[in-house]
Amino acid sequence: MDARNAWVIAGFATALYLAVVVCGYGFVSLLLDIEVVADPRAGVLVGPAAVGASVLAVLVTLGLRLRRPQRMAGTVVIATAASWLAFVVVAMIGHVLGTTGGVLESVLFGLGLGIGWFGLLVPAAAAVIASLAVVVARGRVEGMERPRWPWERPGE
Repeated sequence: MDARNAWVIAGFATALYLAVVVCGYGFVSLLLDIEVVADPRAGVLVGPAAVGASVLAVLVTLGLRLRRPQRMAGTVVIATAASWLAFVVVAMIGHVLGTTGGVLESVLFGLGLGIGWFGLLVPAAAAVIASLAVVVARGRVEGMERPRWPWERPGE
């Protein structure tokens, strides 16, 4: 598969990943009646920044790995790990910048967020979306054409 098609599939898959994460956060927050970021001192930008970092990690991972879509397990594992690590690290950095607490407090905040409901949703969504992206990329490599509307088909 050429690089252009890999990045197009990665872009659409990443947009779907963002939508799934945002939807999942909404449902978890609504059903469990909990806030995404429980520490009000961290500020309102920690959550979106952490999710943005995980989105970027998924995009880069898929964009680079979908050129050879035959290796599904590696792509899924790397996308899952990269999304979670980016989420946790940016949450830690955001907490350090937003509070007057120490680094240890921020590390515990980031890890706590990463092993909570919201943090575990990030790698779960990344795994599902990366798997779907690999399946689509494999189909493109093997000659699958995009779906067409009846009026787009020649001869009908």
